[in-house]
Amino acid sequence: MIAKNLKFLFIFLILSGCVGASSKGVFGTGVTVALDPRTLGTQIDDGIMDKNLDARLLISNKSYILNINTQVLDGRIFITGKVDTPEEKLQITKIAWETEGVRSVRNDLKIKEEFNFKQSAKDILITSQLRSAIIFNKKIKSANYSIDTYKKKIYIYGIAETEDEKNEVIKEAKEILDVENVVASILLVEDLRIQKN
Repeated sequence: MIAKNLKFLFIFLILSGCVGASSKGVFGTGVTVALDPRTLGTQIDDGIMDKNLDARLLISNKSYILNINTQVLDGRIFITGKVDTPEEKLQITKIAWETEGVRSVRNDLKIKEEFNFKQSAKDILITSQLRSAIIFNKKIKSANYSIDTYKKKIYIYGIAETEDEKNEVIKEAKEILDVENVVASILLVEDLRIQKN
């Protein structure tokens, strides 16, 4: 059983690693290394932490690979998705904190409810509208952001070049119809431990 799990984990890591940390950029959005303000070393460290956390979550419960999204930015872990119980949410937070090199953990996991197609469609629409808005806003480097929406609540993760850019992203999110709340976890380039020169 353990050998089978290790074999599955090994194949998963190999296949998911084919894209490479540098081409995944911030949160797997296709950002190139040149656009990411983190150093290549920091990007690699974040990628290793993310893979390590994903592997440990997979070993803990195989369903987590489908229901949980993890993102690592400058040693900070962000977790979104859905779990069945509050105990699972706490366990996942514990696993994240045990990841080597972690600086902080933000757990935005939700407890599963009965599937609501209308709500899910609305959340997808909100995410798409915000993604389009920041792509067309010349004041924002859209590739540096990841967006999740759950029950009309937008979660934004990323790196802003300036405070003005950060405020612009939040403003765009708040202008979308039906959005009830915006949770922005946006770091400024100057707040990164190590950044490109």
